Amino acid sequence: MTKPFKLLLATANFGKVHEMRAVLSALPLEILDLRDLALHLDVQEDGATYAENAAKKATAYTSVSGLPTLADDSGLEVDALNGEPGIRSARYASIPNATDADRRAYLLARLKDKPRPWSARFRCVLALALPHQELAFFEGVCEGEIIPEERGAGGFGYDPIFLLPALNQTMAELSTAQKNALSHRGRALQALLPYLTRLLSD
Repeated sequence: MTKPFKLLLATANFGKVHEMRAVLSALPLEILDLRDLALHLDVQEDGATYAENAAKKATAYTSVSGLPTLADDSGLEVDALNGEPGIRSARYASIPNATDADRRAYLLARLKDKPRPWSARFRCVLALALPHQELAFFEGVCEGEIIPEERGAGGFGYDPIFLLPALNQTMAELSTAQKNALSHRGRALQALLPYLTRLLSD
């Protein structure tokens, strides 16, 4: 049966695409990402909040594609650094063209003289843009702590140094199913699912 509803995932981070597809695949959706449409827009993520940045991306891509579009903005908030890197998480390093490993190293260097434990949380805000309709927002938070050594080969970003104390595992040590159940993005997607289900039933 042809899936009747197309949804564009407006992110060039294909780790995020993989996680979103895994959760959303339960619904009768045709899920597209930017590679499918050969789309790349230079959307300036200069908002003051995650919601503002997610909204900018979702609105820009739905206006160009004409498709319902899901965008996210997410970040790591470390209490010992007064909530940094926060909305600058993907741009948080002291060198240009920094890699994920560079950003992890920079974060740990900032923390080395701070007393442990280094409590932290991942936060994700999803924005869903539908043509000619109001934006809808969904948020997920995952509490944990930063550890000084990398553990695990999965995930991306800060996952190898973000520990879930109850499991004694980093985000990078979790299976895909575990991560999608526990992560900030997974929780935001779970909040989105009932809304999408209602849209599809209409």
